[in-house]
Amino acid sequence: MASMRVHELAKEFDMTSKELLDKLNEMKIPAKSHASMLADAYVAKIRKNLEPEIKQRVGQLEAEEAAELARERAEAEARKAEEERARREAVEQERAAREAERARREAAEAEGAAHGGEGSPEEHKPAKAPASSPFESLASQIESEKERVAREAAEARARARQAKAMAEVAKKQAVEEALRQRNSKKQKGSASSAPKPAPVIGAKKASGFDSLLSQIEAEKQRIEAQKKQAASAGAGAKDAARKGGKPERGPKKGKRGGSFEQIVPELEVQQQPAGEDRYAQMAVQAEKLQRDKVLAEARAAVAAASTHEGEGRRKKRKEKREAENRERLEMEAIEKGLDPTLVLDDSVVEIPQGATVAKFAELIGVQPNDVIKRLFMLGQVLTLTQSMGDDLVELIADDMGRKVRVVSPEEEYAVVYHDKDEDLKPRPPVVTVMGHVDHGKTSLLDAIRDTGVAAGEAGGITQHIGASVVEIDGKQITFIDTPGHEAFTAMRARGAQVTDVIVLVVAADDGVMPQTVEAINHAKAAEVPIVVAVNKIDKPGANPDRVRQELVEYGVIPEEWGGTNMFVEVSAKQRLHIDDVLETIILQADVLELKANPDAEASGFVIEANLDKGRGPVATVLVQRGTLHPGDIVVAGTSYGRVRALVDPRGKHVDEAYPADPVEILGLNSVPVAGDEFRVFDDERDARKLAEERALRARLAEQETKSHVSLDDLFSRIEEGKQTDLNLIVKADVQGSIEALRDAFEKMDQSEVRINIVHSAVGGITETDVTLASASDAIIIGFNVRPTGKSKVQAEKEKVDIRLYRVIYQAIEEINAARVGLLSPDIVEEDTGVAEVRETFKVPKVGTIAGCYITEGEINRDDKVRIVRDGTVIFEGVMESLRRFKDDVKTVKQGYECGIGIHGYQDLKIGDTIEGYQVKEVERTE
Repeated sequence: MASMRVHELAKEFDMTSKELLDKLNEMKIPAKSHASMLADAYVAKIRKNLEPEIKQRVGQLEAEEAAELARERAEAEARKAEEERARREAVEQERAAREAERARREAAEAEGAAHGGEGSPEEHKPAKAPASSPFESLASQIESEKERVAREAAEARARARQAKAMAEVAKKQAVEEALRQRNSKKQKGSASSAPKPAPVIGAKKASGFDSLLSQIEAEKQRIEAQKKQAASAGAGAKDAARKGGKPERGPKKGKRGGSFEQIVPELEVQQQPAGEDRYAQMAVQAEKLQRDKVLAEARAAVAAASTHEGEGRRKKRKEKREAENRERLEMEAIEKGLDPTLVLDDSVVEIPQGATVAKFAELIGVQPNDVIKRLFMLGQVLTLTQSMGDDLVELIADDMGRKVRVVSPEEEYAVVYHDKDEDLKPRPPVVTVMGHVDHGKTSLLDAIRDTGVAAGEAGGITQHIGASVVEIDGKQITFIDTPGHEAFTAMRARGAQVTDVIVLVVAADDGVMPQTVEAINHAKAAEVPIVVAVNKIDKPGANPDRVRQELVEYGVIPEEWGGTNMFVEVSAKQRLHIDDVLETIILQADVLELKANPDAEASGFVIEANLDKGRGPVATVLVQRGTLHPGDIVVAGTSYGRVRALVDPRGKHVDEAYPADPVEILGLNSVPVAGDEFRVFDDERDARKLAEERALRARLAEQETKSHVSLDDLFSRIEEGKQTDLNLIVKADVQGSIEALRDAFEKMDQSEVRINIVHSAVGGITETDVTLASASDAIIIGFNVRPTGKSKVQAEKEKVDIRLYRVIYQAIEEINAARVGLLSPDIVEEDTGVAEVRETFKVPKVGTIAGCYITEGEINRDDKVRIVRDGTVIFEGVMESLRRFKDDVKTVKQGYECGIGIHGYQDLKIGDTIEGYQVKEVERTE
C-alpha cells in the first residue's frame, strides 16, 4: 500500500478535501492541506475508521444513482422514438426518389431501343411497355443487365484467345533467334566477344569471385540490348492486332525468308511474365543466388574473426557475475536461517509480518475480493484494512498456487554485509563475563581493570550492562559485564550475540547454579567458545574439581579431560592468576582469527542506553564493522541523529571508534532500545525516513495493545474469583532495567491477574506519567529514579500509587504479592523532609558540607538520606552532622537553612536534593 496525498484519498472516498481534513483532525492525524502526504500506516487507519461512514454514503449514492438512471432511461426512450420517426420519413423520401429515378431510366431505355443500330437479335427486340409497378421495372432492368454482362464476357474470351495465339508465335520466334545468336557466337570465338584487357605484369591471377562478377556484368549488357530490340517488335505486334482483330502470320512467313523483327519475351519480365523463357530466368536467378551466397559467407567470416573472442569474454564475465550473485544470496539465506531455494526462486513473494488483506492481495497480484472470499470460506471475516496472521497468509497463498515467505520486521530491516578477504583486518576480541549471582563476575572484572564497579552498585549486584577495554602486551580486549540474576536473561542473551568469547565465572565453594546453566545455554545457542574461571579458590570450602565434574554434565569439558574448554582457577579478591585469565582469552582469540573491515561504514549493536539531563539521549554501542566518526548519521532502532561526540569507557572524547570498540554516542533524537542494531547512513533524509517509519509502526502497535487495558476494583475482583488486569507504568534509569522488569512480569502466572505494562521509558517520574496512570488506573514503578517537579504532589492529589525501588528483587516480590492479594506487613520508607543544596563548603579534616534550604517537611538528625541529582538517586546513606550556624541541632523545619554533612560521600554539588526518610514497619491494608 503506497503513500497517498489527502486529495487522492478524498477522491477515493468521494469526499471533498476539506471534509477529509476535518476527519483527519478528529482522528489526530497530522495533515495541513489537500497536498499533504499520508504514510501507508495512516492510510490504513483512515480507511478502517471511515469504513462505516463510507458504506452509509454509498447507500445514499446508490439511491441517487437509481433515480438518475430512471430519468436517463426515460430520456433515452423519448430520444429513440424521435429518431425512429425521423428514420421513417427519410425512408419514404428515399423510396420516392428511387421510383422517380427508375421511371427516368425506363424511359431512356425505351427510347434507345426504338432508335438503336446494329446488334444482336436480343437488342432488336421491341421494348416492353412501361411497367405499371416498380417491381416489374426492376425485373426488366435486371434482365437487360444480364444480357450486357454475357455480351462483355464473350468479347473478353475472344480477345484472350487472340492474345494467347500471338504470344505462342512470338515465343517460338524468340527461341529460334536466341539459338541462332548463340551458335554464331561460338563460331566467331574471341572475335565476337568483348575485347579483353592486356595482361599486366605482376598482376595477380583473377579469382573465381572476379570471374563471376565479370560474367554478371556481361549478362546485364546483353539483356539491355535485347530489351531495346524487343520493344520495337512488341509495338508492331500490337498495331497489327488493333487493325485486323486477329494476329498476323507475318512472323511465321519470315521464318521461310521474309523479313521480321526479333522478339525476346523472356527478357521482358515486367511486360509479359506469362510468356518468359523459364530456362533463361532460372539461369539469371542462379547466378544472383551464387553471388549473394559468396558475399554472405565472406561477411560472416570477417564478423566471426573480429567478434568471436569478445563474445567469449563477455559470456564468461556474465556467467561469473551470475554465479557470484547466486552464491551471495545463498550465504545471506543461510545466515538468516532460511531455505536458499526459496531465496533464489524469483517466484517467491516476500510478505511482511502482519500485512493487511489489501497489502497481501497487492503483493501477490490478485483481486482483494478473491482473498476475502477464501477467508470467509475459512471462517475468518476480515476487511481490507485488517491484518492477517502468518498461518492465514501461507494458507491462502497455497490455495491460490502462489509461493510466499513471511518476513519479520527484524528481517525486513536487517542488512547483511559481505566484505572481500583482502579488506578484512585483525580486530580485538569481545569478551562477555557470565555467571550466577554473587559468584564474583564484577569482582573479577575489577581485578582486571581495577575500576571498583561493585562498590557503587546497590547491594553489590550488577544492575546494568557495562563495557570496558583492557590492554595486555599491546593487545586490546573488550569486556562486557552482564548481570547474573535470572531477571536479566534478555541482557545476557544480547551479550552472547555480540561476543566472541564467554568467560563463565563459577564459585568454587558454591558450584553450578541455575543461572550458570542458563549462561551455558546462551553460549551454546550463540555458538561462542567458553572459558571457565573458577573463582573464590581462596575460601575454605572451595573445591574446583567438583565444579569441573558438575560442568561436564552440561557439556563443558576441561581440556585436561579431553574436552575443548579451558579452565582457570582464580581468586578475584586476592588477585590470584588474573594474568592467566587474560592469556587464556588472548589464546582463544588467536584460534578464532577474528577479523573485520575497518574501512567500511560503521555498524554494530546498542549495549545500553539512558537519558542524561545534561547530555540528552546517550547510547553505549559496540562497533562490529567499519569505523565510527563524529558527524556520522546513525540510525538505531527508532532513533536517529548525527553523532556529536564519542566517549570511550574512560570518559575521554575520541575521534574514531574501530571494530570491537565500545563508545558512548551523543546526538540521537531519542533513547534507543538496548539490543537494537545501529548503522551509518550517507543521507540524513533516508535515516530519518527509516526511523520515523519504525516509530510509526511502534506507535500503532502500542495503540492496538492499549484498547483492552482496564483496572477496576483489583482486589475485590480477586476475591470474587474473576480475572482482571493490573496496569503498570515502569520508569527506570536505563533501558536494560526496564527489559529485566518486563521479562520478570511476563514469567509470572497470569491465571489470576493479567499484568499489562501500559508505558515504559527511561528517566524520572514526570507529571505526564501521573496523568497517564490516573487515566488508566495504573501503578507507577520507579527503579533507581525519583519523581521530578510537582509530580509527587499531583500523585497524592489524584491518589496514584508510586512505588520506588533500588533493588530489583523487592520490585518483583512486591508486584507478585499484590498480584495474588497476599500483601503482608512490610518495612517501608516514610519521607520526612527535602533539602535543596544551595552552596558547598570545604572544611579541613571534615570534608564537604552542603549549605541547604529545607523546602519540604522536617529533616531529623537520625534520618537516613538519599541524594538525588537530575531525578536519579546517586547515593544513599546517613547524615554525619546537622547544624544551624555553629550549633548542632536535632531537627530543622521547612523554611530554615542548615548545614548537612553526609557520611562517606563528598561529591555534593549545587542543585542536588537531599531527601530524608525513616524506615518503618507498616501494616498493609490494601
